[in-house]
Amino acid sequence: MTETSNATQLTRERPSFSNFDLRVSRVRQLSPHFTRVTFTGDDLVNFGTEGLDQRIKVVLPLPSTGFDTFPTGADWYGEWRELPEAKKNPFRTYTIRSIRVADRELDVDFVAHGDGGPASQWAMSAAVGERVIVVGPDSRSSSRGVGLTWKPGAARHLLIAGDETAVPAISAILESLPETAVGRVFLEVPSADDVLQLTAPAGVSITWVPRVSPHRDYGLGLVAAVRDWVRDHVRTVSSTPVTLDEVDIDSEILWDVPDPAVMPGPDDMYAWIAGEASAIKTIRRFLVSESGLDRKSVAFMGYWRLGKAEA
Repeated sequence: MTETSNATQLTRERPSFSNFDLRVSRVRQLSPHFTRVTFTGDDLVNFGTEGLDQRIKVVLPLPSTGFDTFPTGADWYGEWRELPEAKKNPFRTYTIRSIRVADRELDVDFVAHGDGGPASQWAMSAAVGERVIVVGPDSRSSSRGVGLTWKPGAARHLLIAGDETAVPAISAILESLPETAVGRVFLEVPSADDVLQLTAPAGVSITWVPRVSPHRDYGLGLVAAVRDWVRDHVRTVSSTPVTLDEVDIDSEILWDVPDPAVMPGPDDMYAWIAGEASAIKTIRRFLVSESGLDRKSVAFMGYWRLGKAEA
C-alpha cells in the first residue's frame, strides 16, 4: 500500500466529530437575549470549515471536577450516558456562527431563554479564560459534513424560517448565498431589541417577528407569518393532500430532512424551517399537507421542545 493510500485510509476511518479543548477569548452581548462567545485553542487547526447550519455540542464544566469525567473516545455519548448523574457534564447543541481556522477562533451565539438552563446561565457569566469542550466536525474526516441540513440543490427560490435558536444558523446560511439568490426569511425573536444586522443578497427579504412576551407564545408569530406569505406568494405543486407520519414531539425528535440523493431542481422552492418543535410541526403540516409543497424540497428541524431539556 502506498503512502497516499495509507493517508486516504486513515482519513476515511477518522470519526466525523472530535473533541476540541478550547477557552473563552471574547464575550460580546449582541442584544438582550443573544450573547456571542468566541472560543480559541490550538485544536481548532483541525476544525471543519463547512459552517452553514453545522451542529456542534458545547460541553460545560462540572463545578467540582471540571471535565475530569467527560469521555474522549469516538463513542463519547454512549460512555457519557453510562456515567452516574453527578459525573455527567451538561451539554447543549448549537450551530456554528463563524469559524476562523487561521485565527484559531470559533464563534457561538447563545440564546437566553429565561429558563435557567445550564447553557444560558453559563453564557451570562462566561469569562475570558474559561475552559469548555466543543464536540465538532473534524476536518481530517471524510464524513465531517455530518450535521449539515442546508442542502438547497439547484433551487432558485428559498423560504427560510426559524426562532431565536435558529438565528445563528440562518445568519451563516444567508452569508453563504450567491448574489443571485431569491427568497424570504422569517425570524421570530423574544423582543424587538433582539433584531440583529444580517448580511443577505439583495433578492432575499428578511422579516423579524418579535414576540409580544419574550418568554411566552413561542412560535405563534412565526407560524402566522409563514402562513400569510405562503398563501399570497407560493404556487402549490399539488392539489392532493399529502399524509405525513404523526410525530409525538414530547417523546420523539421532529427531524424531517430530504434525502440528499433527491435534490431540488432550479424551478423548485426549497424551504428550511427550524425552531421549537410544536411550531415547526404546525408549519410542516401547513406547507406539505395543506399547501402541497414537495416534501423532497422541505427540511424541518425541531431543535428543541418547550419545557424539555436536551439529553
